Amino acid sequence: MARKDRVEQKLLDVDASMQGTLTFKDPVNLRINGSFEGKLDTKGSLIIGENATVQADIIGEEIVVGGKVTGNIRAQKQLQMLSRAHVVGDITTPVLIIESGAVMQGKCEMMGRYSEQRSNAFNADQLAKYLEVEVSNILSWANSGKIPAFKEGDDWRFDRGMIDEWIAKERAK
Repeated sequence: MARKDRVEQKLLDVDASMQGTLTFKDPVNLRINGSFEGKLDTKGSLIIGENATVQADIIGEEIVVGGKVTGNIRAQKQLQMLSRAHVVGDITTPVLIIESGAVMQGKCEMMGRYSEQRSNAFNADQLAKYLEVEVSNILSWANSGKIPAFKEGDDWRFDRGMIDEWIAKERAK
C-alpha cells in the first residue's frame, strides 16, 4: 500500500462543538463541520466546512476554508478560501486561492513557494504564541543559546522542526 493511500484512509470528520488543542504529528485528513475553539496544528489536509465556526490559530499544510474562521492561519503548502468562507485574521501561505464571495479581514503574507526553511520558520512573536510564552522569554533564550535559532538580518528566526525537537528534549528532562 502506497504512503499516499494510507494518508487518504485517515479521515477524521468532526461534527461537534469542541474546545482545546488538536495537534497531529502524522498526516491526517481532518474535516471540521461544527464549532471549534482553541488551537489547530495539523499535517495533511484540513477542511473547515461551510457550516463550521472556528476560533483558533491554525497551522497546517493544505487548508480549505468554507466556513468562518477567527484566528491566524499558516498554511505551509496552500490555503483555499471557498465562496462562503469568512476569515478574520492574518494569513501566511505560499499559495492562496480565493473564490468569488469569500471574505478576508487581515494581512496576507505570501511566502516563497520554494523557500522551505523560511516557510517552516517562526519569528519571535509567532514562536511566543506557539509556545504560549512571553516574547521577552523567546528573545532571552535565543540570545543565550538556550533555544535553536538563527538570524535573518537583525531578526531571530526559529525553524519549526528544530523547535519541535527542542520541546521533545526539554519534556524528557
